[in-house]
This record gives sequence, structure tokens and C-alpha cells, in this order.
Amino acid sequence: MLTIFFSMSLGSVIAQKPWTRVKEELVFTNPPFKSCHASTIVETQNGKLLMACFGGTAEGQKDVSIWLCGLNSKSHTPRAVANGVVNDTLHYAAWNPVLFKEHNGKLFLFYKVGPNPREWWGMVKTSTDNGITWSAPVRLPNGILGAIKNKPVQLTNGIILSPSSVEEKSGRWKAHIELSADKGRSWRDVQLDTSKTFDVIQPSILIYKNHTLQVLCRSKQGNIIQAWSYNNGKTWSKLSKTSLLNPNSGIDAVTLKSGKQLVVYNPDVPGKDWFNGRAKLNLACSTDGKTWKDVAILENGDKQEYSYPAIIQTSDGLIHITYTYDRHNIKHVVFKESDL
Repeated sequence: MLTIFFSMSLGSVIAQKPWTRVKEELVFTNPPFKSCHASTIVETQNGKLLMACFGGTAEGQKDVSIWLCGLNSKSHTPRAVANGVVNDTLHYAAWNPVLFKEHNGKLFLFYKVGPNPREWWGMVKTSTDNGITWSAPVRLPNGILGAIKNKPVQLTNGIILSPSSVEEKSGRWKAHIELSADKGRSWRDVQLDTSKTFDVIQPSILIYKNHTLQVLCRSKQGNIIQAWSYNNGKTWSKLSKTSLLNPNSGIDAVTLKSGKQLVVYNPDVPGKDWFNGRAKLNLACSTDGKTWKDVAILENGDKQEYSYPAIIQTSDGLIHITYTYDRHNIKHVVFKESDL
């Protein structure tokens, strides 16, 4: 009996060993806002790690701005870098920042401005000095919203694929991809499946061999929904369910240098409203995008909100995850993948 117990315990330890939590912190000590949400992270050309989120009185309020801070130092003092001010008398909330680094090092900050997600429009600012200074805000063309929650990916041929979506006034949700062949200067829309089988928004893009891509989407249908492309994102398969649960909550995913795929998601069975399912947050891994296995529990709460994750792998191989910590802070967790 002792031998059996030891073997089972050892097997459990080995199963967990590849995913070592090396850091865990709340980002803000004295945040200059009452509420914050929707974090995004990027590694700059000089190795600096930047995080942005929106913060203000509460989501959707006119004082909500986009705040940026570094994560490399002990002090993560945020500074406002974008807002929803249209003119002296017209102010809207700013929403869902997304940081992205183009291959040449240029940084993009996508965000949304407007009264709500059904009427907002896309904005973008850029930086050529690793986020120290930013350009004036530019409104994206009609029909282009920019990365809606999760980071774009840039393929080896230079094409940038930006995951986006639309929430229609009718209540329908539709995800799509915005493609740029000129380093983000112009964009065109690539549609995903628009049938009424699934309502999906906020896609994440994963990369495989042989020009194969996968999107994973938030949905109203209780599961993370996927689509596949076999020609570098030019066309996409019909949407279908994955085995991963989704209680109407944002996710994010990343392709590791090892070829493994990671997704951060809320694993609860969907409740009556979205806030019934955001108290638990897991990290799952796959090698083929079809079979997923949980490899870490980030949060195991009851009625709190741990949501809207962002995930990247930095040049040193570490995996950085940020997410909303009960709307009062952003949590930053770092994992190390072993060689096993």
C-alpha cells in the first residue's frame, strides 16, 4: 500500500512539475481609480514588460481612461495614456486596451471609445520608443475596430492578424479578423462563420505548422468556440464547440516557442448571468488545439470576479498572465515551463 501511495504521489508531482509558478503579485498599491478591468501586456524591444488596463469610477463611466505601467520594477505606478474625450463638452468611456509589438519594435495601443460596446469605435496610438511616448490618437476607419480584447499575431510573412468582433444592437455577436499587409497602416476585414449557430466575440489566435491557425472565442453558448484556417487566415472553417467551458467571459491564448498552446479561461458551468461564472480561473494546455488539459489553477473563488486574462511568453521563455482581480486591481502571475 505504501508503494502504491508513493507512486501515485510521485506521479502527481511529475504531472505538475512542468508548470512552476515563479511570481505572483497585485500590480497596483494605491491605484488612482476605483475600478479597473481588461488588462493587456506586451514585451518591448528593450525587454521591458508593459501592462495597460482601463480604470475609473466604474466600467462605462465617462471618467474611465486607459492606464499604462511597467511590470519590471517593484513600483508599478500607472499613468493615463488615452481617454474618451471627444471635445470640451463630449466625453465617453475608454474600453479594452490591447498592446501589440510589430516585428520592427513599433508598439500599438488599440482601444475603444463610445457609450457602450454596441456603439463604440476603434482608436489606435503608436510608440517608437518602447512606450515612453505615444502618438496622437487616431480613429480607425469605419468597419475596423482594431484588436477588440486580445493581442494580434504577426506571421513570418509579415501579415498582421488582429482578432476583433462586433456586438450588434440586435443582441447578435460576430467575431472576425482584421488583416494588415503593410505593418498596421491599413486593414481589411476577414469574416469568420456568420451563421446564427453561435454568438462569439473576443477571439484569440493560435499558430500551428503548415499555415494552420486556430481562433478561440468567448460565447453565449456555454463553451469556448473555435474555428480553423489552413491558409494563414485567408479563409476559416465553420465555428464549432471545444471541450472548454465558457460562462460568457473573456479568455486569452498564446502559442509557446515549444509549440504548445495555452489558454486562460473561467472553467465554471455557465450561470444565469455572466457574473455567476468568473470566480474560478484556470490555465489549460494543448499540443493540437483539440485536446486540452488544465495545468494550473489561478483562482478558485466563490463569488469574486477573476476575469479577462491576457497571456504572453517573453523572450526569456517565461509565461506572463495578467487578469482582473475583483475589479479593484490587476493580478500578475508568472509561470516557467520546464523542459519535460
